[in-house]
Amino acid sequence: MGIKAALPKYEIYFYNTVLCLAMFWAASWIFEVSSSNVNRKTFKASVKPGYFGRKMDTADFEWMMWFSTFREHILFALSGHVLFAKICSMLAPQFRSLVYMVYGLLAVWTSMGWTYVSLMLSHCILLYSISLVKIRWLCFVAGLCTLATFKCEPFVSWQAGFVEGDFELRHVLFYGGCGFTIMRCVSFALENCERKDGHYSVLELLKYNFYLPFFYFGPIMTFDKFYVQANKSDLTRKEREMWNISLQGLIHLGVVIVVDVLFHFMYILTIPTDIKLLKHLSDWALVGLAYVNLVYDWIKAAVMFGVINTVSRLDHLDPPKPPKCITMLYVFSETHFDRGINDWLCKYVYNYLGGKHENVAEELVATLCTYGVTILWLGPCEVVLVWAFFNCFGLNLELWTAKAFSMEPFASFEAAMSEAMSRRIRAIFNTFNFWCIVLFNLMALNSLDFVKLVTKRLLLKGFPITTIIVMFVTYCLIQVIKERERRQALIDDPDPLPPAAPLNAAAATCPPTAAPQAAADSSKEKAE
Repeated sequence: MGIKAALPKYEIYFYNTVLCLAMFWAASWIFEVSSSNVNRKTFKASVKPGYFGRKMDTADFEWMMWFSTFREHILFALSGHVLFAKICSMLAPQFRSLVYMVYGLLAVWTSMGWTYVSLMLSHCILLYSISLVKIRWLCFVAGLCTLATFKCEPFVSWQAGFVEGDFELRHVLFYGGCGFTIMRCVSFALENCERKDGHYSVLELLKYNFYLPFFYFGPIMTFDKFYVQANKSDLTRKEREMWNISLQGLIHLGVVIVVDVLFHFMYILTIPTDIKLLKHLSDWALVGLAYVNLVYDWIKAAVMFGVINTVSRLDHLDPPKPPKCITMLYVFSETHFDRGINDWLCKYVYNYLGGKHENVAEELVATLCTYGVTILWLGPCEVVLVWAFFNCFGLNLELWTAKAFSMEPFASFEAAMSEAMSRRIRAIFNTFNFWCIVLFNLMALNSLDFVKLVTKRLLLKGFPITTIIVMFVTYCLIQVIKERERRQALIDDPDPLPPAAPLNAAAATCPPTAAPQAAADSSKEKAE
């Protein structure tokens, strides 16, 4: 089945209507639960007074840190970076990457102390020294071992002692800066191994690592891309580029306001922490809560990375794109919440080991190694291990299923049916895949108890009514996603129109009875 397979318009309208009604219905249940339990004892720690005379869900530390508690500090640091970068771009554009590094070093020194800067510099110099050998596997192993020192005792406690002060963000900035520093150093080392003539200088590594917008919170740009873009001499902008950057910033501001308003009416982060309350919720409220939690985590990642990406675009960089919306996902191969880490893993692990991703054994090795590195990046624990196992299994199952259905007799069955019917049947399989993605990723975002409760309610206690209704609504969602992909494919790759034959030539070379048949054959060939 091609991605351009179309369905009747009335069918698409029906799917959109069902989906909108289901969303509003689930949201009304969540709103009712939030309003009726606002004074619950278990809510006191995270549901605090807000605006509009209502209480607000403050359970997400990251969101509150970025857009409430420490927003002035973050805005001040990023505004200073933009100001100095703009001055340097006007006066001495050839030194702008050096100015980025100096400002980043001073900002990290101010926020975390000179001992922390010394720790980061020592890791950079260590991995740079190893990269001079130009042995790829040695650089990778050294990088993973260095990353492991921030994930296990007693190395973590020893290195954490290099941080001065006891401010609230100390813990977050320490792990964020250290983790991203190691990943950037590994990228530098692997790119240095690929360079045929000479080596990159250690100054290029420091410029790459201490670029402030990316230092603490990412996203990660691989060194090859950063090196080319940061040392680009032509700083002219495309037409309407500044307008697009400004519009992007306004959209992020609008999303932050909308999310803060919704936190006053739906406590989507606090409710899943109360298992006793969850057991008394309706099936619709529980399923909607699971879905909304995943959508919110995507929104948070998109906004946080979006703010940083807006700043980096002002510096004439092309940062990693925001993650693909979870509402638009129905395959494991496109599931990620951090496109920077995803690009890093794909380039240096997954694609390097998996090749063309056609061989089952190579794909299995590639996915196992990819999720092994991901486990180390996130920190080995029970939840991360279970999450990695199921996602790795789901990714390989997709390949196995695709291989099986490309063989006989399945290939003949699909070839015999219409493209529209093939799209409907594939959407049924994608429906179950979608909920596997939702449940597997909820493990990393919430808790195993919450995932177990949702799974039991969806597949056991709610069977067959809740199961069938939820799967049908999800089927409608999949068809809406496929329709959007179809329209985008038609824009990106429009169908070529066959050249029109001259009327006189057609009349002279074709008998009257053959002309309709030729037109029919042409239409059939275009449809195929």
